[in-house]
Amino acid sequence: MVRIGLARDDVKVTVDGMPLKPFAGLGSWAAFTKIPHGAMVMGDTVVFQDEVTPAMDAAFAKGLEVTALHNHFFFDKPKVYFMHIGGRGKPEALAKGVKAVWDAIKIVRSKTAQPAKRFPGKRPDGAGTISKSKVERIVGHEAQTKAGVVKISIGREGKMHGVPIGGAMGLGTWAAFSGSDDLAAVDGDFIMTASEVQSVLKALRKHEIHIVALHNHMIGEEPVFYFTHYWGKGTAEELATAIRAALDAQQAAKDAHSHEEAR
Repeated sequence: MVRIGLARDDVKVTVDGMPLKPFAGLGSWAAFTKIPHGAMVMGDTVVFQDEVTPAMDAAFAKGLEVTALHNHFFFDKPKVYFMHIGGRGKPEALAKGVKAVWDAIKIVRSKTAQPAKRFPGKRPDGAGTISKSKVERIVGHEAQTKAGVVKISIGREGKMHGVPIGGAMGLGTWAAFSGSDDLAAVDGDFIMTASEVQSVLKALRKHEIHIVALHNHMIGEEPVFYFTHYWGKGTAEELATAIRAALDAQQAAKDAHSHEEAR
């Protein structure tokens, strides 16, 4: 096994008001091990908020998977997140993929020494004038409206400790649209099985939706579910189209997995 580390000492971080040294938990790493037909890589990458999207895009462009995105601290300044990556293939290709991720982060920091405090572009004013019917037509599901927010919820079925559960118990995908038809924001959550995760993430990123978390919500559920949270800005039509594309990609991955299991 070969393991390579990279300390994030380019940005000073405090946690609970205390300066945190890289050795105390601000280190990126990638570990490579041999498998029958090449190598496998696993790793964790320290990312600040404005680095997540470029790092994730670089990982996907080089054939790597993103397997988690979450925080490790509270009261950290600036906010620090950790993006876990994985992949299988030729060791040289995997190493180039890891380098591409780390290089993407360096490019962001070379432009601005301190992490950004918001996403670029105009921010919606939250007026709450989005066309509910347009969103429903594009996404293909009924929506509810409350306080100017148009929200679509899609339940899923599973089991927890052998007991059937569904959307009301937390097994659901949802998307909330705020703002106006001309400038809106969408946030939400996708519920996914392992075989669906990469397809959903890639579909969202293809439509410029930012991934802000990838993690689990439960322990002991059947099948095992993962959840990704996201944020995007644009016209309501563009955002609804992005959600529809991710739903379609998820269904395609689900069908492919079912076909493989049936073989």
